[in-house]
Amino acid sequence: MNHQAPAYDTAIIGAGFTGLVAALRLAQAGKKVVVLESDASPGGLAGTFEFNDGVHIEKFYHHWFNNDAYVPKLVEELGLSDLILTLPSRTGMYYNKRLWKLSTPLDVLRFSPLPFIDRLRLGWLVFQVRKVKDWKSIEHLTIREWLEPLCGKNVFKVVWEPLIRSKFSIFAEDINAVWFWKKLVLRGSTRDTKGSEQLAYFRGGFGRLAEALADRIIELGGEIRYRTPVKGARVDGSTIHALQTAQGEVEARNFLFTPSFELIAKILKNAPEAWLDSLRRVNYLGNVCLVMELTHSLSETYWLNVNDPGFPFVGVIEHTNLDDSSHYAGRHIVFLSRYLAVSDSTWNMSDAEYLEYALPHLERMFPKFTREWVTDYRIWRAEYAQPVTERNYSSYVPGEETPYTNALISTMAQIYPEDRGTNYAIREGARVAKRLMNDDLRAEI
Repeated sequence: MNHQAPAYDTAIIGAGFTGLVAALRLAQAGKKVVVLESDASPGGLAGTFEFNDGVHIEKFYHHWFNNDAYVPKLVEELGLSDLILTLPSRTGMYYNKRLWKLSTPLDVLRFSPLPFIDRLRLGWLVFQVRKVKDWKSIEHLTIREWLEPLCGKNVFKVVWEPLIRSKFSIFAEDINAVWFWKKLVLRGSTRDTKGSEQLAYFRGGFGRLAEALADRIIELGGEIRYRTPVKGARVDGSTIHALQTAQGEVEARNFLFTPSFELIAKILKNAPEAWLDSLRRVNYLGNVCLVMELTHSLSETYWLNVNDPGFPFVGVIEHTNLDDSSHYAGRHIVFLSRYLAVSDSTWNMSDAEYLEYALPHLERMFPKFTREWVTDYRIWRAEYAQPVTERNYSSYVPGEETPYTNALISTMAQIYPEDRGTNYAIREGARVAKRLMNDDLRAEI
């Protein structure tokens, strides 16, 4: 029986960077593509917003490292290379009521809270980490089980344990060593000859880059529908025929799912239970990010890790110590980011309650800070912000295949052994688009 061909070659769920890049590559190949996005704008976790005074900034802090290859290539392709800023990173640590610089090897040697021998162990750790060539050889170990023998219990307790706890909350003792290994290897390779780290930023924010991507997709004949959450799918056996939205069905020949596994499981709720269970097996942490406009700078540090057990945030990121405040109407932009289980009591706080919860911690860290400095603020929440990579993650993380012959999934939880990030989302979007173009995923309807 002949049916009318579907309106689209590919329907993509999610206008984050994976979905947008996949849509771009498909549209460039002459494919008819539609992107369905629940938010009002593109970019996903890298999207931007506007303060009351017109200043634009990311909802969640973003930069990339100078060894990230895929972001600058995409920026160049879009003709926007003049908007790339390459800047030295100023990192530090708040420990025992004091700020410590930790941007260079010399800073590490001056970190007196550790005995001198432990400072050497901390500095030597980067070289020990580089000796690991096969990440699967350490995947069965937790970060603690792997790191303590390398750097000693004291270094782990003072430097690494507080950061891992603030990053992974209730899962801190479950994260496998690969996550930490990859972080150290990547960060070590971003330093210049003097040991300083170089970071890059896209002026106007990653949301501006996402908007440029979206514009190019539309120029090529693609379509993007915002405020269009996908509620379900019309399925026949091993074939998806259409996605269900409040605005009606969207039929396509092929489908690409880019949200979190949990959201994919909700959309494809009638899939085989064993496959749905494999999606739900991957845990996630949520993130609450408080973004503030201040009249004054808190410190000279861009990225301040807080090694204080009483401080509930992963760090204080003063964005205008990376990109100058003159680009933000003279205001100083600060991110306070917290990873947490969505069952945590602070998840459901109102914005005003959360601000009141956060400010006393800043007052304690920065004695000069007063609440009058805060001229505007926003609070953003992402329920599936951080995939939790437990022991032997590679053995249970779902692949890109689905029970449906015409559907693939590509999400940030599959970028492993790398951690999620815009650079890798761009890489994966291009890769999965190539597969959608090369494979005849679906027999004719």
